[in-house]
Amino acid sequence: MHTTFTPGDDAMHKWIQRSLYSAVLVSVAGVAMADDGFTLEGPPKIAMIYFDAKNDGGWTQAFDEARVKIEKELGQKIQFVEKVPESASAIKPAAERFISRGANIVIGTAFGYSDTFKELAEKYPRVAFLNGSGTTNGHNLESFYGRTYETHYLCGMAAGAASKTGKLGFVAANPFGVVNWTVNAYEMGAKQMNPNATTTVIYTGAWNDPVKERAAAMALIDQGADVIGQHVDTPTPQIVAQERGVYGTGHHRDLSQFAPDATICSAIWTWDKFLVPELKKIAAGNWKPAPYGAFMTIPEGGGDIAFGKVGLSEEAKAKIMAERQAIIDGKHIYAGPLVDREGKERVPAGSTLSDADLWKMDWYVPGVITQK
Repeated sequence: MHTTFTPGDDAMHKWIQRSLYSAVLVSVAGVAMADDGFTLEGPPKIAMIYFDAKNDGGWTQAFDEARVKIEKELGQKIQFVEKVPESASAIKPAAERFISRGANIVIGTAFGYSDTFKELAEKYPRVAFLNGSGTTNGHNLESFYGRTYETHYLCGMAAGAASKTGKLGFVAANPFGVVNWTVNAYEMGAKQMNPNATTTVIYTGAWNDPVKERAAAMALIDQGADVIGQHVDTPTPQIVAQERGVYGTGHHRDLSQFAPDATICSAIWTWDKFLVPELKKIAAGNWKPAPYGAFMTIPEGGGDIAFGKVGLSEEAKAKIMAERQAIIDGKHIYAGPLVDREGKERVPAGSTLSDADLWKMDWYVPGVITQK
């Protein structure tokens, strides 16, 4: 997820209200959503707009690596442009330049593209638009994101298994629902391996700020954490973990690339697993985007895990993979009975947390300690 919001911004509340699971039923070019779906005029020609540099080490690089796989699967080259900020004045020219060259499928990669992509979709009703981590949807527009609480639950299990002290640290960006659900899931996974595990989280207030991430990781290690998790965009927490001789778990990509002696597990994106079949649906015609956006599980392309080469026994890996299979088979992480750290019931026995409640999650499970 990418945005420049800081905790307490009114924009954060706007974001929650406009989540993928808010009721977004739009019309395109004054015509209501057709029952027969959307069909391209001519063969598919795909372009991608990147939020950051393609080699940023995290979020954008995961999309670029998926692009290479998609090209191979579909047998065509995909145009792309890098470092397009979350501003309509930058997004529109980039998209329209591709469209003028014949692109009829445009893929975005940022939350902050949401409103502009909606405007573009209405202006160009014969072009299909997809947007990673977006919130707007329509007849020819679909936003998509993964259920990252699943993969962070599994990395939390790895952290709980690798920790000797039971004290885990977590460097996070902002206390939004999509971050809080990873923090909570991380602690819940850790408790599967060590019932006494705790997770102390520090929010940096930014998705990409290596200086703040370094300071947060150092502070957590100084407080006794011997495994550092993360939901920020750079590999800095993993690099600090390696420098300080502790373990870590990564986010976005396999961050053992940057810290091979520290990173035991990473929650990775597998965008190609979603985008390849979705692009094939668009090419086939009569495409019907999910009305509230695509919110994918592990088998649907919502992400997966990658083990590093250190810190975990084969027995621990087997337990984690067994839980991974259980999730694939339908296990829900946020199943009741579940209470928050104040003892308030959040999910009653026999129920699971709704998607709407996931997106607005503003509470923590027992064992999570929050700091600023």
